[in-house]
This record gives sequence, C-alpha cells and structure tokens, in this order.
Amino acid sequence: MTLTVCLKPGADLNGFRLAVRWLVARKIEPGAIFWSDAAGLFAQVQPEDDSPLTLSRAVSDMVSHIVCHSDPERFALLYELIWRFTHGETHLCEVHSDPLIYRLERMEKSVRRDLHKMHAFVRFRKVERQGDERFISWFEPAHFIVEASAGFFVERFTSLDWAILTPKGSLHWDRTRLTVGPPAEAGDAAPDDVFEDGWRRYYESTFNPARLNPDLMRSYMAKKYWRNLPEAKSILELIRQAPSRVRQMVQRETQMPRKRDPVKAVERMRDQAPRSLAALNRLIVEAAPMVKGGTRAVLGEGPLHPSLMLVGEQPGDVEDIEGRPFVGPAGKLLDRALAEAGIERSQVYITNAVKHFKFEQRGKRRLHAKPNAGEVKHYRWWLQKELDLVRPRVVVALGATAVLALKGKALPVGKNRGRADFEGRCGFITVHPSYLLRMPDEHERQRAFRDFAHDLEAALKLSKNRDCAPEDHPRVESHSH
Repeated sequence: MTLTVCLKPGADLNGFRLAVRWLVARKIEPGAIFWSDAAGLFAQVQPEDDSPLTLSRAVSDMVSHIVCHSDPERFALLYELIWRFTHGETHLCEVHSDPLIYRLERMEKSVRRDLHKMHAFVRFRKVERQGDERFISWFEPAHFIVEASAGFFVERFTSLDWAILTPKGSLHWDRTRLTVGPPAEAGDAAPDDVFEDGWRRYYESTFNPARLNPDLMRSYMAKKYWRNLPEAKSILELIRQAPSRVRQMVQRETQMPRKRDPVKAVERMRDQAPRSLAALNRLIVEAAPMVKGGTRAVLGEGPLHPSLMLVGEQPGDVEDIEGRPFVGPAGKLLDRALAEAGIERSQVYITNAVKHFKFEQRGKRRLHAKPNAGEVKHYRWWLQKELDLVRPRVVVALGATAVLALKGKALPVGKNRGRADFEGRCGFITVHPSYLLRMPDEHERQRAFRDFAHDLEAALKLSKNRDCAPEDHPRVESHSH
C-alpha cells in the first residue's frame, strides 16, 4: 500500500518535518510513500508531531535548503536521506560519490546560488502611497526561496516600507512586521522611477572598460535577470563603447606623472614593520577581529628563542575570558602532555594561528566555530612576524589549522605527522589536544594521549639538532602582554 503525503505548495519545511517524524516512528520505508505538494490533492496522511527525531547538522542544513528546490522529487529524496541516516548511515553526507548525495548536493548548490542571485539582483522602485514612500521590486527566482531570503532583506532594509513580488510568493515589510503573501505577476510591480535613473548613472560611472569580459558578466548576471535590472539597459552600449574608452584611458595614462617606485615602497613598508614582539602585540591588540564573534586578542606567551614554539588553532571560550592561550580544557591536557614529555611549559612559547575566538552565540553559550582558510590567511602575517621575532628552534603545529597557517596550504595531519618544513623553518606536526578531548572511547583516548606526549618529546629532541638552529636575525627585546 502506498501512502500519500500532501504538503503545502512550495517550501513546506514544517509540514515535511512533521511528516518525517510520523513516518520514521512507524518505520515506513521510502518506497511506500508518494509525496505531493499539489494544491487541493487529498492528503491520506495528516501526521501529528508525536515523535522526536535527531538529525546531524549536515542533514538538517541539507533539508532546510533542498525543500526550497523546485524539483517535485525533493521530498522523496530527502526522506530517503533521512531514512538511511536513521538506519546507521550517520556519515552519509560525507560520501560525496553516493548517487543520492551527489544529486542532493547539486540541488543544494542550485538553491544557494538562487538565493545569492536574489540577494544581488533585487532592485526596488519607489512609489508614493498616501504621502509615504514605498519600494516595490519584481524578481523571478528559479526555486521556492522567497521565505528563505526574507531575513536578508529585513536586516538590510529595516527602515524602509517595501515589498518583493515574485511568481512563487511575495514578501511585505512595513518597518515592523513581515508578511508572506501569495504569488504575484510582473504587472503588479512599479514602473521605472527617478531612483533607477540615478542607479544606472552610478553603474555607468563605475564601469571599467579595460576589464570587460562579457562571458564572465553573463556567468555572474544571467540574461534572464536583465529585464528587471535598471543597469542592464546600459550594458550593450557600454560594451560597444569599451574599445574607444580604453584608448582614451591609455592616452591619459601616458600624460600622468610617473608612479612611485614599487621597490622603494616595499622597502618603506619593511622599515615600518614591528621591530619587537611588544610592538607586534600592540598592533594585534589594536587591530579589529577578523573572525565572527571575536572580542579580544589573545597573545602568545613564553620566552624568546625557545627550543619549541607551539602553534594551536585559535583561543577558546576560557582563553578569550582570561586573555591567555591554552588555559581551558585543551590547555590542561597540553600541560599534562608536556609534563609527560619532560618539558616545562614556562620554557616553550605558546600561541595560536588565529588570535581571536571565533564563535556562535547559542543562548548563553558561545560555541566554537572553526576558522576558514580565508580567515587563517588574514592572520598569517601576524604569525609570520611572531615567528621572526620569537625565533624558536622548532615550530610545532597542533592540528590542521596550524599546519595551514604555517605551511600556506592544507595538509592532513595523520599522513604528515612528524618532522616537517615550514617555509624553511624546522617544524613538527601533531594533533591538537582538543582532538583527544572529543574521542568517546576512554582506551583510545589514553593511547592517543601517549602518542601526543611522545610527539612533543620527539619535537624537543629534534630541537637539539644543529640543522634546526634558526637563521641569524637582529636581536629583539623581550616581549610583554
């Protein structure tokens, strides 16, 4: 017997969640269900939310995006994913070669791209309504993303009275309350206004003919969006004028005074670089956080010219509060491992690749968020200067983020554990102590701890090799916080 589950047309996330809980609780297999979001179809199943269901973050994120897809098979595919997850395939989302995951990832990417296009290509037109200003926009999304995009526009245009009309639904904001409305037609949108003329003139003034690439323009701004974009009316003429405008730019360039010598400019920048660790630390403290949630810089600590310099990922919640590196749970485990290896913490320099705590606020809790490659790259200049000034004999990378910061590229820790070269510096790669804290099995955790302590001992022995002596640099003053 086939069960029919009828959801609301569009992205009915709540209805899908209720149905999934009901179906999974009754062990109804994917093949026994017919999913429909056709309006008016008789629903044989009207599930109640009577059974809790816990999914991973990866599955939940995939569901929240793919319910917005226009493919009528989306609910069936998502239920198959959830069914397999609840029946033992808890890491299914990581198996990118699986046909189901491959298809779902393509669908999720399509929805994310559609959201990005809506954020980028919605253009408001001003209309007068009872002596007040109102802004109306027409957009044609490929998927059911209208409600999913609402938060972006409410946050961006909180002080305006606006409406976004689409053939898949509409949004109405009156400066205090958001209303989701039915689909609309293009004729419901406002005609051209003076506001659009100003935007078009601005676009024309910023257009760079020397960087003209029509194929790249179409990849970012597909032609289907052109009819609703005021600047699109200028594109063809700008392309036609581009060759003559480039010739004019070249002619003006030859008449301009010569630019500064780039070699001398680099030398001046080098002269302005911090000459001491204290000066570097002042720059770090004064700089704005480059990660979400960062509040205060947590500086490195330890002696100059040590045998070992330990580089972690980023400060945690406790470190952010106390202003010192590795003083939380991972720091206590590190202290134990150092003692096991016969190393005094006061004799090593300890720091992090990222100097601020990246976190997400969940109620009163601040949950650690892993810095991405771009954020690590932003902080890399600070770390390189810190290395130059501390001048350790061996640099120990604790975990993959530290390897990325020191090596300039991502490397798996497991395959590269041991001695390493960090752009001419003698190095050693091992795990981050927080990795040990996350291990659920006590026996495995004890074994991994012994291996970690052995790595620290091996790094200390490596520091005694003659070939690990740092190159000579001008001596720098002792650091301070």
